[in-house]
Amino acid sequence: MHFRHRAAALAIAALFHPSSPAAAAANTDEAAVIVSATRFAEADPRVPANISVVTREDIRNTPAFDLPAVLRNHAGIDVRPLYGSLGMDAAVDLRGFGETAASNTLILVDGLRLNPIDMGSISWSAVPLESIRRIEIIRGAGTVLYGDRASGGVINIVTDKSGRPRAAVTATAGSFGHRGLDAHGAAGNDTGYFNVFAHHAETGGWRRNSQQDQQTLSGRAGFYLGAGEVFVDWAAYKDSSGLPGYLRRAAWRADPRSSASPDDWQKRDGYRLRPGVKLPLTDALTLEAELSAEREDQHANYVSFGSRSDRAKDMLSFTPRLRLRHGLGGLASETVFGLDHYDGDVDARYTTAPRQTAEQTSTAVYFQNTTNLTGAWAVTLGGRSQRMEQSAHQDAYAAWFSPAMDGDATRRRNAWDLGASYSGGNWRAYGKIGTTFRFANTDELFGFSPILFVPVFAGDLRPQHGRIGEIGGSAGFGPVQARAALYRMNIKDEIGYDGALGANVNFDPTRRQGLEAELDWRIVESLKAKLAYAHVDAEFRSGPYDGRRVPLVPRDKATVQLTWDAGRAGSYAAAVNHVGSRRYSGDFNNVRGTLSGYTTLDLQAAWNLKPWTVTARLLNALDKRYAPYAGYSPWIADHYYYPADGRSFHLSARYDFK
Repeated sequence: MHFRHRAAALAIAALFHPSSPAAAAANTDEAAVIVSATRFAEADPRVPANISVVTREDIRNTPAFDLPAVLRNHAGIDVRPLYGSLGMDAAVDLRGFGETAASNTLILVDGLRLNPIDMGSISWSAVPLESIRRIEIIRGAGTVLYGDRASGGVINIVTDKSGRPRAAVTATAGSFGHRGLDAHGAAGNDTGYFNVFAHHAETGGWRRNSQQDQQTLSGRAGFYLGAGEVFVDWAAYKDSSGLPGYLRRAAWRADPRSSASPDDWQKRDGYRLRPGVKLPLTDALTLEAELSAEREDQHANYVSFGSRSDRAKDMLSFTPRLRLRHGLGGLASETVFGLDHYDGDVDARYTTAPRQTAEQTSTAVYFQNTTNLTGAWAVTLGGRSQRMEQSAHQDAYAAWFSPAMDGDATRRRNAWDLGASYSGGNWRAYGKIGTTFRFANTDELFGFSPILFVPVFAGDLRPQHGRIGEIGGSAGFGPVQARAALYRMNIKDEIGYDGALGANVNFDPTRRQGLEAELDWRIVESLKAKLAYAHVDAEFRSGPYDGRRVPLVPRDKATVQLTWDAGRAGSYAAAVNHVGSRRYSGDFNNVRGTLSGYTTLDLQAAWNLKPWTVTARLLNALDKRYAPYAGYSPWIADHYYYPADGRSFHLSARYDFK
């Protein structure tokens, strides 16, 4: 890729004038506006929830260059990658769902779902770090506003939409053949704005056959309609990687860089296109709506099994909503009404198994009202009703072996929440109760009868549902800002895979309860500390696993990060991340021992040599050997491990055009 650096920047700047509303918005406090709490941009949403905002400055000061690695430094979030340093296949877990984290933590980009309708991993490649303006983390059930898959919470990635004229290019090189190139540009005036982001990264991998590469091109263009706008978001991406597979215990101990499947690989590509509108209809009524189309194609070659697979996924969504500011008996009150409609399908083909197809259509209506009882007290009430239609089909094997399978089901669930918050001069407290649910994903619809030895439709898999209670608050003490929350979540019919039965099942009741705390401390003007801690007890409450811990959930997780701004001498950051011991995946009886906890150290140094910025990162600086994910399989009668990368060094150089 060739860039005519200064000429391109001057051409962009000449097209637009930096006095647009978008350019002005670029200078506001990023942490002051929250979208995920109401689905509208609010400077002070006053909703009862434990919300953290990760700003662009926070991202730049974190020793990481992929989005999941940034998220793991915040309270209550556990991140489990399988392969490599680009975070392409990482699972993000809010509030201790372990194996089913991807089905219980909802990931959004500008309010659009990234979670696929099947059990596939999130396409993190579609969201390069450079495009992110801030990240909103709302812990606890977000079911009322966002529906299915938000039991653990919601992470909303808000991309940069400003039209402030700018352009930059960043080149990166590092250990194990890591290379990267990022570029972005933007411009805007009183008529409209646009921005575009390009990203490329590749690595040879720490393990054998763990090479990865990813490319993304994304952006947004908008035109102002008075105080409103029409816009279109878009992204196109592709990535590929080797699949080195798991290692049995002996291989894990002898050589964690080895591969059990040195020739396996996968690749995927996709796009999303989302036009939308933001339109004030009156002084009190605002309309926002988006129409989205998404497509992803996946291809894998499992040479170790003599099998290939091709999977195509399509999704259409329509998400209009209204915000009405109104009075309620003389009190200031605001209500959000919305409709969420999603229509998706999956078509999976295999060389060694029958073709599988699945479709699902989800339609939901919701509301959330916030009323200010006084200048300090606010009460929030919300409700949601969602209908899910799903169908699945599997072709027959040879007629003498197994028949085809067809099935369909329609499920309905409702959710509600009620909470109150009190805002003092430099502190805030809240409490809330509510309910949550999730439906089976399309992969969980495919079952197998161990009695008849035929595929079956898992139509008896009930929706997961439960109740949550939470209290928390935040306070400022001069240079210290603190947030904390205590919660308890009781889940019934939790959906998961039980290896002892070889099937997806509804588990007996489970309970999750814990504490989350974060503290930001400006020790002196140039030195800041961030501390995050989470304790979670995730256990079965009855049945054959009564009192046992939910696998893959650490009881304790803590992060400490120090950032020092030395002025012309550069800025420096160190992050220590500790994850406690966990039960192995699949070990619901808790009899296979514990997967050891681990503590890692990441370092970063940056020097602003305008217009250049040079950044050096040393990740896993102590070369800690650990496995974020591991399990026990009765089929191989052994433990298996997915090793994390060893120590690596990366150097980036960024050039900002003026």
